[in-house]
Amino acid sequence: MSKVSPGFQRLNQLFPLLYGACMAALLWQAFRVMGQGFSAVATPPEKPKPTIHPELLDAEGQITREELLTVRFSEESGSSRPEPHPES
Repeated sequence: MSKVSPGFQRLNQLFPLLYGACMAALLWQAFRVMGQGFSAVATPPEKPKPTIHPELLDAEGQITREELLTVRFSEESGSSRPEPHPES
């Protein structure tokens, strides 16, 4: 049987302690990271505000109620003349 040096025996005694300390540190870090993820999901996302084109607002900043000119482009008709729009 070979004789084991005293330094190697001391390392064999410290190995379980070092292993346990590393495992505890990694477990603590994992719970910290998971906690940050859970807190990020817990807050509901903000709804984006609708974008309103500035030309739709009147002098007071309210949406205007006047009729707007609308243009429709279609490739169905080959003529350059505007087609009459049926009144409803």
